Amino acid sequence: MRTCGATPGGPDISGIDLSTQTLIQGVILRDGEGDGVPNGAPVGNAYVRLLDSTGEFTAEVPTNADGQFRFFAAPGAWTLVILASGVRVERKVIAAKGTPVDLVVEI
Repeated sequence: MRTCGATPGGPDISGIDLSTQTLIQGVILRDGEGDGVPNGAPVGNAYVRLLDSTGEFTAEVPTNADGQFRFFAAPGAWTLVILASGVRVERKVIAAKGTPVDLVVEI
């Protein structure tokens, strides 16, 4: 998937009241050509785990066919664990109400 300068990420956020929600979302892509442009294929049927600041399991969701995932979480520090065939990747994020965390993770 090549982009035209737009950053691919999580599902569309229109209709979500960000003033009342804390959102962590993104897209999982297979590593592309190494040119700095997220151009890998989306990874559907991967799993993304949400761990709290102490490392405790909070939730898990599968990625959709477009490699996207979304969590509604409390504000604070979180760890995402991405699990796909032969791959385990961790990303630390800080979530805040009103500002969505929108990640692109290449594996």
